Amino acid sequence: MLVERDHIGIFGKMNSGKSSVMNLLTQQVTSIVDATPGTTADTKIALQEIHGLGPVKLFDTAGLDEASGLGQKKRTKVFADLKECDLVLLVIDPETDDFATENEIVDKARELDKQLLVIYNVFRPEAAERIAVVEQQVPLLRFHQKTRVVAVDGQCRPALLQFVLDHFVSKNTRMELLPFVERDAFYVLNIPMDDETPPGRYLRPQAMAEEYITRHWAWPVSYRMDLGKARAGDASERKRFDSFLSGFGRRPKAIVTDSQAMDLMHAWTSDDILLTTFSIMMINYVSRGRLAAFVAGLEAAATLRPGDKVLIAEACNHSRIAEDIGTVQIPTFIRKRWPGVQIDHNFGREFQENEQLQSYKLVIHCGGCMITAQKLLARIRDLESIGVPYTNYGIFLSYMQGPEALRKVLRPWGIESMGHIGPMGPATGGAQS
Repeated sequence: MLVERDHIGIFGKMNSGKSSVMNLLTQQVTSIVDATPGTTADTKIALQEIHGLGPVKLFDTAGLDEASGLGQKKRTKVFADLKECDLVLLVIDPETDDFATENEIVDKARELDKQLLVIYNVFRPEAAERIAVVEQQVPLLRFHQKTRVVAVDGQCRPALLQFVLDHFVSKNTRMELLPFVERDAFYVLNIPMDDETPPGRYLRPQAMAEEYITRHWAWPVSYRMDLGKARAGDASERKRFDSFLSGFGRRPKAIVTDSQAMDLMHAWTSDDILLTTFSIMMINYVSRGRLAAFVAGLEAAATLRPGDKVLIAEACNHSRIAEDIGTVQIPTFIRKRWPGVQIDHNFGREFQENEQLQSYKLVIHCGGCMITAQKLLARIRDLESIGVPYTNYGIFLSYMQGPEALRKVLRPWGIESMGHIGPMGPATGGAQS
């Protein structure tokens, strides 16, 4: 059977201690260690099983700062290796002076949305005093976790391995899209289909949910709610919905709804049917199970004040018309509930290029259905490292409908207690679509 290994690369300047870190991880002389600059002429590769992580492929790369014709060839190879790696270990000797190489590695890793961890190789105890200087010279290090080692000291290995285990997310992490799906049960997909719905196909989260439910021997059934009639108080729309549910012969196990319909669905769905949203489903799936962190971000929403800044982040650049959730509906809720709060938007790559992330009280992120887990996790790492709370479209729109609505959409995911988050009454006058 083909083994899918995580690729972990060790990068840095010549003589920063990269090969010593390689040997520390492998517990053997995998790479030659010598004070002569440029000792590592080509990438050394080792296959290893790391307890708690699984099979990995380790890359000990050449120094990027070798100024020769051969050095240029080494640079080309090093950057090719960086593209292949799932985790970049940046080894830094704090006692050096020029940090152009470190800046270059960080820039490239961030451009490619790579996970990056920083290892300060402290050759002498006094070197630790220089770390503050390094972080001044390489400002993007503020977004990344750091540790200190003496790479030639084998006693540093357990702490280094634990550091990697604590902060690295393996690409082999298995995720279930809808973990509460049971065989031979009905699942309703509520798809309102507004003006932004493309003809001829479902949106990716809807198609993924339908496929997942079918693959797990259950029965997905799509329903199109007329949001306009329902919000206008037309009793026939509620009657139509209740008639639809009663037509199954037995109650559906759960309803997965478009987030924009939560103002209706939280009231129309009885407690014997689970309820959640496509956006919540996707953010849990793409973030590799970090839904609780997005829920915790609501604590910041409960304390918003005039003058605070909120960033609405959407991963894609789709054409926005009518009552778009990110540009119209969520901003309308915020302005009515928290007058004076400033709202900014980032679309696509704008998030990675935003140099003001630290200025936001809260980031509200879309479901992430059009980006990879690698890209979303890169965003999460940046926000966590600078202490900026974040939540999600579906979570936020449910929260705006009150604690009971929020309780309902989180119940399928095993997140029950929300008592630590400030009270929020049902939103009124929300944007319609």
